[in-house]
Amino acid sequence: MATDSHSAADHAARARVIAFAGWFILLLAAGAALLPVISKAHGALIIGAMLALSGAAEVIAGSRRLETKKLAMLAGAITMAAGLFFATEEATGFLPALVIIAGWLFLRSIVLLAAFFLEHGSVRRWTGIAAATDFALALITAAGMSIATLVVMLFATREPFIASFAWLLAISFVATSMLLLEVANCARSEDV
Repeated sequence: MATDSHSAADHAARARVIAFAGWFILLLAAGAALLPVISKAHGALIIGAMLALSGAAEVIAGSRRLETKKLAMLAGAITMAAGLFFATEEATGFLPALVIIAGWLFLRSIVLLAAFFLEHGSVRRWTGIAAATDFALALITAAGMSIATLVVMLFATREPFIASFAWLLAISFVATSMLLLEVANCARSEDV
């Protein structure tokens, strides 16, 4: 009987960590959605910090998973790396910023797709939704590169475009947070 209570306590502890990460990323999504309205200055630094924080939360949550632990942590590590690179001087130009965002979304979608095939139930469904969301956002970003590049070349302004990446982050963060909240819900009783 002690083993069952320990197991239930472990499930509850894992669920709390994963749920906290999910709620934290949801708060970051709200902040990202407000970024274009609040401030266009220092957009690359703020977006980079949001990506890095979200990735760190996802790595922590992934470390508490049992089924797809490595893939969940890899998705978070990709987000952290994109955030750190985005916030550096290397990402101050417009094209590198687009490439970072599109690459981040594409790589995440591939990792989440791999996890999708290893999961089951509602977690599998939410992983598929998160993978499809990131892939669609990557395609939208890639398709918009040539048009946005022309606008930047003609008008020599990039801060509004950098701030508009915040909407992409917000959408991806919402999908990620919903996935983590579902994982937390299932972790209370299962080995996910």
